[in-house]
Amino acid sequence: MSQIPIAVSSGNHASLPRYELDTVVIGGGVIGLAIGRNLAMAGREVMVLEAESRIGSVTSARNSEVIHAGLYYPTGSLKAKLCVEGKKQLYAFCEERGIGHARCGKLVVAADKSELSYLEKLRQQAVANDVADCVLVDADEVRRMEPDLVAVAALHSPSTGIIDSHGLMEAYVADIEAHGGSVVTHSPVLDGRLEDDGVTLTIGGRDPAVIEARLVINSAGLDAWTISERIDGIDAATLPPRHFAKGSYFSLAGRAPSRRLVYPVPEPGGLGVHLTLDLAGQARFGPDVEWIDTLDYEVDPRRAKKFYAAIRRYWPGLKDGALQPAYSGIRPKTTGPAGGAGDFIIQGPAETGHPAYAALYGMESPGLTSSLAIAEEVKRLVLPPQALPPDIEAADIP
Repeated sequence: MSQIPIAVSSGNHASLPRYELDTVVIGGGVIGLAIGRNLAMAGREVMVLEAESRIGSVTSARNSEVIHAGLYYPTGSLKAKLCVEGKKQLYAFCEERGIGHARCGKLVVAADKSELSYLEKLRQQAVANDVADCVLVDADEVRRMEPDLVAVAALHSPSTGIIDSHGLMEAYVADIEAHGGSVVTHSPVLDGRLEDDGVTLTIGGRDPAVIEARLVINSAGLDAWTISERIDGIDAATLPPRHFAKGSYFSLAGRAPSRRLVYPVPEPGGLGVHLTLDLAGQARFGPDVEWIDTLDYEVDPRRAKKFYAAIRRYWPGLKDGALQPAYSGIRPKTTGPAGGAGDFIIQGPAETGHPAYAALYGMESPGLTSSLAIAEEVKRLVLPPQALPPDIEAADIP
């Protein structure tokens, strides 16, 4: 990445070094890194700025590491479209690059007959979303597949899986650097200003500087709203509502009760207290949903009481004292408790109102699964189609 010093202008940041850059991606989580990778591979000179000391250490490090199939999301939504596309791309990418993953499958379980109608509705939603491999199984088949589980029926999703998310992010970084880009940590964006021909950003951290970028993509996750609010010239009306949903996880002491992921019927704001596995086969449960106003990652051990009750609906053999507080994550959401699941909001220049600025809001689950497809969507919005040579007509392209 070339950094070209330019003349220092007057103003509050006059003493800081100034650099001209082509493309800046704000946020070094899995989505920001995927976007940076895609644009670098498209020939743009890319720098990804991460406020923390390590990539992917906030939202991307605090999730279930699940490769979602695309069952739940409303047909036609960005979540549905990009999850299904992203899942296919992600499995192929993992195979190609040797990234740890497992296509372990998932059971969405009905604990009683009142939940059977939900399973059928979910199966129909899956088909509408072009996820054609889901099948309903009865109680006997559930018991055959996973003897420790109890359910009146389940929806089996064989294309759901798990992944080493950190290995994935490291692969994205490797591709960024292989194509001339860079990822810079300890680099929080303090403020900025829209210019006629780009965006000026003030960067704090270990090496404060002012950056003049031809293109800026705000993929800052939980901080995406704050970044946009701090950039002079952004129309506040373009910012969607902001809500935070905290989810706590508890780890299991002992053998996992299932070789597959196990999900109950969803709850508002999340998919219910589900059983997930890591690549070593260790089980953890979560997340639950707690709507918060202040970012707080402490796991309250008292929440375990609700976990035991929820888990025992499908695994009655869970013993007292088997759950231990593990970690929590916070989802950036554009809808609150009464607003439904919400969707990704990906704003290109047409939506932000400035040709050099794009922003992503509400990038929660299935963001990891969708990351490669999200990157393609962003590239489509921010990069104009390449002009055809004068001797080739558009009609000649098959």
